[in-house]
Amino acid sequence: MRQTFDESTDRSFGPKHVPLIRKAMADQGLDGFVAPHEDEHQNEYLPAANDRLAWATGFTGSAGAAVILRDKAAIFVDGRYTLQVRDQVDQGTFEIRDLVEGGVPAYIEAATARGQVIGYDPRLHSPDALDRLKSAAAKAGVQLRPVSPNPLDTAWGQARPPQPAAPVVPHPLQYAGEESAAKRHRLGEGLVARGAQAAVITAPSSIAWLFNIRGGDVIRSPLPIGQAILNADGSARLFLDPAKVTPDLPAWLGNEVRLENPSDLPQALAELDGKAVVVDPAQSSSWYFEALAGAGAEVLRGEDPCVMPRACKNAVEIEGTKRAHARDGAALTRFLHWVATEGQINPPDEIEAVSKLEGFREATGALKDLSFDTIAGAASNGAIVHYRPTQRLNKRTQMGSLLLVDSGAQYLDGTTDVTRTVAIGEPSAEMCERFTLVLKGHLALARVRFPAGTTGSALDAIARMALWAHGLDYDHGTGHGVGSYLGVHEGPHRIAKLPNMVALRPGMIVSNEPGYYKEGAYGIRIETLQFVTEAAMIPGGERPMLGFETLTLAPIDRRLVAKAMMTPEEIGQLDAYHARVLAVVGPQVPAEVATWLERACAPL
Repeated sequence: MRQTFDESTDRSFGPKHVPLIRKAMADQGLDGFVAPHEDEHQNEYLPAANDRLAWATGFTGSAGAAVILRDKAAIFVDGRYTLQVRDQVDQGTFEIRDLVEGGVPAYIEAATARGQVIGYDPRLHSPDALDRLKSAAAKAGVQLRPVSPNPLDTAWGQARPPQPAAPVVPHPLQYAGEESAAKRHRLGEGLVARGAQAAVITAPSSIAWLFNIRGGDVIRSPLPIGQAILNADGSARLFLDPAKVTPDLPAWLGNEVRLENPSDLPQALAELDGKAVVVDPAQSSSWYFEALAGAGAEVLRGEDPCVMPRACKNAVEIEGTKRAHARDGAALTRFLHWVATEGQINPPDEIEAVSKLEGFREATGALKDLSFDTIAGAASNGAIVHYRPTQRLNKRTQMGSLLLVDSGAQYLDGTTDVTRTVAIGEPSAEMCERFTLVLKGHLALARVRFPAGTTGSALDAIARMALWAHGLDYDHGTGHGVGSYLGVHEGPHRIAKLPNMVALRPGMIVSNEPGYYKEGAYGIRIETLQFVTEAAMIPGGERPMLGFETLTLAPIDRRLVAKAMMTPEEIGQLDAYHARVLAVVGPQVPAEVATWLERACAPL
């Protein structure tokens, strides 16, 4: 459980491993190979055995890709990782390119020669992503060839870690809020309405949600890796490694669920011959589509039927996540007190801060795991959006600097994710100005009311307007969905500049995390989780409006707030939030922390 701080990769990975991959490519008659970050389950966070991009390049971010050709190579990352990729990847081996603007398809068009053969592993690409690659290859006059095994796995060889086999356990009804059988039959009715007889489900989060089970195959997430076929009558076939099946699992699943070995999956797909089968092109790799089409099934491209009901938390899940956030808020408040007292006398380094915070969470007695490796960025490291402290990069905080801490926890009743930026010593006027601009956007997004049918993309600008008015911005999304004792990043909804067609619905949990990053100096981010509330009328209004209720409970550093920049409405909103923090968290913390919290939550 404890976070480690050693580098899992270094810049030597590219120079060491790319020649091995090129030799394997040559043995397969390939002129190149496309290596996405995603694995066979389209995971964002990966088991060590599936972290192919990290092994090939040294880059450990949660999004990216690489193209390795005979005489050159490129790595692709988005705006969150522009600093990290330069630190982790040897630029003599890999050219660094933008993942979003042009990305891999544009590189294939520009960097390959007519007649070349570029390999890809169909297990690692979604159909939509593969279609874009095929279009680019056709324009360049190159051949895309599916390969198995792929040259990267061949080169990795015996050094590759084993596949995870964490026990799969029941997730009790007191946390799930709905029996698996009820979920399966409800979703089965939906399949009938779509004219389908079955759905193939491959996303670990959907497997966990649908069967009310949890595992530990994916780092920092209680997810079991497996596959399932859900039938329209509510029965299902669940494919799990027998080594993961705990003694009480079969009885928990019941008679309508047939447990099978993953090696049986190809035959099970073949048995869907003649049936209409739903498969999600955003969740399942191209291999499933090819296998079903080859078996004679009618493939219906459509959303995984678990995605939307999983995103819209039921009443039990909402109450559970409220308890989890109250508990987590007490742990975080104890940490913030430590930073505000001892940390001002003996400024900690990043590793000390991470370890201290994890210790407070462990002291709750309810912590199952972190929800991701804690980001603790001191001074200039705070400007690296997805920075993770290591022994090599570890920096000590200094007076007159900022410390950005982005962290979260996994509890049986909920998943948390919170960022607080705090001043070490006396902050500069510029730091306070930029912090207040971020805070204004954060508060605006927390109080917004919106009609049904509104997407997160329509709300994103609200969080940026104060920054934009000063010619500033940030290069990441404003909000992501969060699971219920599942993944800390969960779709299909989000709040971001990129278009998203999914309307926000009651019960959806989403983060609110605008930021500002001054390269080489400091970073600022304020993040709380909030959930979409039921529609209600605004007095004098004509349409019912949805809104947000804040879940995260931890003080915001008042020393960084430039009160003169705040409107009366914003001051009242921040004061009301702090009053709620004090009321809920105060009784949970030791007396000296409660006394400090009263000052930290005093009206602005």
